[in-house]
Amino acid sequence: MRIVMIGSGYVGLVSGACFADFGHHVTCVDKDADKIARLQAGGIPIYEPGLDDLVARNVAAGNLTFTTELSEAVGAADVVFIAVGTPSRRGDGHADLSYVYGAAREIAGALGGFTVIVTKSTVPVGTGDEVERIIRECNPVAEFAVASNPEFLREGAAIEDFKRPDRVVIGIEDERARAPMERVYRPLSLNKAPIVFTRRRTSELIKYAANAFLAMKITYINEMADLCEQVGADVQEVARGIGLDNRIGAKFLNAGPGYGGSCFPKDTLALMKTAQDHDAPLRLIEATIAVNDQRKRAMGRKVLAAMDGNVRGQTVAVLGLTFKPNTDDMRDAPSIAIIQALQDAGAKVRAYDPEGMEAAAAVLKDVEYATSAYAAIEGAAAAVIVTEWDAFRALDLPRIKAAMSAPVLVDLRNIYPPAQAEEAGLRYVGIGRPDKERETPSERQAA
Repeated sequence: MRIVMIGSGYVGLVSGACFADFGHHVTCVDKDADKIARLQAGGIPIYEPGLDDLVARNVAAGNLTFTTELSEAVGAADVVFIAVGTPSRRGDGHADLSYVYGAAREIAGALGGFTVIVTKSTVPVGTGDEVERIIRECNPVAEFAVASNPEFLREGAAIEDFKRPDRVVIGIEDERARAPMERVYRPLSLNKAPIVFTRRRTSELIKYAANAFLAMKITYINEMADLCEQVGADVQEVARGIGLDNRIGAKFLNAGPGYGGSCFPKDTLALMKTAQDHDAPLRLIEATIAVNDQRKRAMGRKVLAAMDGNVRGQTVAVLGLTFKPNTDDMRDAPSIAIIQALQDAGAKVRAYDPEGMEAAAAVLKDVEYATSAYAAIEGAAAAVIVTEWDAFRALDLPRIKAAMSAPVLVDLRNIYPPAQAEEAGLRYVGIGRPDKERETPSERQAA
């Protein structure tokens, strides 16, 4: 099929490359001429494992092309996906749909024969209705149908998620859209991926409901970690104990410094605003947002407490800046609030991240960037693991202890067993793990 992807950012580029790999002819369109020129030259503007090879292979095969010219591409398309950004709107937190509606107006003027227009961007309930109204108003004689097809891609594992999805959700109001969408995703039938057809508004809400639930699950285990620290329990064992219950499941039960990224923060906020506008407030989501926002800076205070408050003029090594590993995405990363809290207390920050330092430099000020984890730690009064990159999972702990001015390791991802760190001479502070000062006499004796 002839597919056009409007927007060549994270979702658009990954989805377009994967569709091309299915054998479809895909044109990725973007207004950013520099981005398109870079893609045409073989460069990849984002970091995603395997994406460079996937793009190169399909460009060479003639299945994937890039352009800034929307009209020509759309006029020849069977299916047009809208995959532009929907950031939080300044001032009120609603999703900013200006890029979606702008794309709809441009698409309307370029339509040829019957075309299915699909919102791949994460959009609030009712957006498809408005896209349809805009196109109909701009081009009353156009033959088209508007569908919803939300993405469920995890950064760092997006290609695998696209090709082996838990489900594909497609929302339609016009039955003429069903057959083209089935053809688009037919290659997935070999893997027996569930294709869920539903109404358009239901499809739009499914994406928000899924992300909000996962964000709530993360926030739940983070609050449970705080309780574990107070009562002498181990959050990792609690998570395993409840995660083995099939009704709960083990995923998204890793305690840490809070969620960030391109989806959970803006999607929970947009869902909360939509619910409030419809007089159906989602109290659990409101609490999730508030708790997560507070937690990030609280992790900065946790580091300060581990250093006994003696931080002014001291260097703190921050290991990991991106909101998760295997991406260069700094959007709403916990590291931002943590570093700000350290700097507010007078600490100097030296940081290292395998992929995110260029993006971090655009949002973080007065941070020294190191060439490796060990270079970041040299002479530091504390080291903080913020992102669980594989590069940080097998550090030489005795070497770290010898290189630091004070042997404090704050592990906000619980990568290391406390005993291993303490054996290396480090003062270890994790998340949701018993504090030795709070252990009972019998627990100390057993240790």
